[in-house]
Amino acid sequence: MLQYVWLVPVLPVISFLIIAALARKVGEKIVYAGLAALALATVISIGALVQVAAGATYPGLQFDWVITSQYKIPMGIQLDHLAAVTLPVVAIVSLMVHIYSLGYMHGDKRFTRYYGVLSLFTAGMLGLVVADNFFLLLVCWEIMGLCSYLLIGHWYENQVPQEASLKAFLTTRVGDIGLMVGIWVLFAATGSFNFNEIAAAAAAGKVAPAVLLLGTLLVFSGGVGKSAQFPLHTWLPDAMAGPTPASSLIHAATMVAAGVYLVARSFGIFAAAPPEALMWVAVIGGFTALFAASIATLRTDIKQVLAYSTVSQLGYMMLALGTGYAAAGAFHLVTHAFFKALLFQCSGSVIHAVHSQEMHEMGGLRKKLPITFWTWMAGTAALAGLPGFSGFYSKDEVLLGAFNYSHRLAEQGLPPWVGTMVFSFGVITAFLTAYYMTRATILTFFGQPRDHHKYDHAHESPLTMTIPLIVLAAFSVGAGWPAAWFIRFVSVPGAIQPHHTAIVPIVAISAALLGILTGYLIYGLKIFDRSTAIKASGSLYGIIKNKYYVDELYHAT
Repeated sequence: MLQYVWLVPVLPVISFLIIAALARKVGEKIVYAGLAALALATVISIGALVQVAAGATYPGLQFDWVITSQYKIPMGIQLDHLAAVTLPVVAIVSLMVHIYSLGYMHGDKRFTRYYGVLSLFTAGMLGLVVADNFFLLLVCWEIMGLCSYLLIGHWYENQVPQEASLKAFLTTRVGDIGLMVGIWVLFAATGSFNFNEIAAAAAAGKVAPAVLLLGTLLVFSGGVGKSAQFPLHTWLPDAMAGPTPASSLIHAATMVAAGVYLVARSFGIFAAAPPEALMWVAVIGGFTALFAASIATLRTDIKQVLAYSTVSQLGYMMLALGTGYAAAGAFHLVTHAFFKALLFQCSGSVIHAVHSQEMHEMGGLRKKLPITFWTWMAGTAALAGLPGFSGFYSKDEVLLGAFNYSHRLAEQGLPPWVGTMVFSFGVITAFLTAYYMTRATILTFFGQPRDHHKYDHAHESPLTMTIPLIVLAAFSVGAGWPAAWFIRFVSVPGAIQPHHTAIVPIVAISAALLGILTGYLIYGLKIFDRSTAIKASGSLYGIIKNKYYVDELYHAT
């Protein structure tokens, strides 16, 4: 399969062109070209991973993009261990979204347009994963930016999707300009766009430390925008205005993961830069994880809970990368792709059944939607980090990196308390994650129906929607089991692999169980009066409820 790896990003481009050219003549059946192309791309990517895992080496594919008297700029694709594990994850989740959309988007007046954009969007992410240089990565990066604008604004006749799509496009542009300037800085210093060549030049001391620090921080700003890190996080929750399957794709395996993948892909450059570069990645990631998790505790829209959860989990990934434990960040990217895609699709199944996103209009739906309920429980257990589920293994590795970070900072001559701080952020986030998912589960699936009309008309989704749920639930359970193999396999240059300690899993499990217990006591047994607690919290409740007024600050300035 290795010789056909170049087809993986090309096939969705072909299906996009076929859908665009023939949609009016053929009609809705043309979307099956997209499914067929992605199914073949998935088979190739899985086969390639098997071969690479067995020891095969992909020779790479290169051609000269620009030749001048001063420079020869090659373009190409690579399939190292990081790309080999990421490629099938993106392909599988994207294929499940394509299948799920057959049921969810059935009857939509722009059905074929939606599938065309979905194909191009997927091609952008697959191309980004195998790119061996910053220039090709930037091209694929911007393809995703355009497609996310089109998907979020799919129902553009309504004002909310209009504004949300524009907000996403403009907010991520801020980070993208930083990324582009960072690429030019690194190119000016090394004469190359290739990740490995820049990393080698940096490690050999051929780039001034100040230039390297500037270049890496500018590149990271692109990740801050795309992966919705503070302070450029505000676009992602508003992106819920788009179709739920598109939300599943944007917020799970593709667009938001691209920023994390960017840092992981260029980790050799970050590792060679002054240690302040990775420290800022860790601090911003850890702060974002806690910041977004606190907001998720008070959201009442089921998709917005998951959106802020996504921001929080992306912060976790950045935290792992910043501590130098790149394999942990990549591992959490993989497990999160499966369980968050599952949760978004479960929320779509619920919305499809009750025609509402407000959890306070739901209740008791586990009896009406049994498949959706049990797959949601699998995704929730994975996100909360319960033992045996995928999220437990990857979150454990993230917290392990944070736990060891103080010692690493001291060795680098940086303040060790920063490591203690980010580890605390990670533990509190684990507690809040388990709490807000328990809250969402009880409000949606347990108790008595709060809107009997919606409850009476609720029914389980069709097979085109429930089959992807079952497939993703299986991955949400088992994707973390080969943790030891994954950590060894994804050997990113310059990364560390800290020694394991029993303290970290004990703390992680305790935080998760305490969060579940707290949610159950408040929303299940209702032993606390919420109105009294709100009054006691004073202005803090209003601040968190209004998302710390970050949007208001941006609008005012």
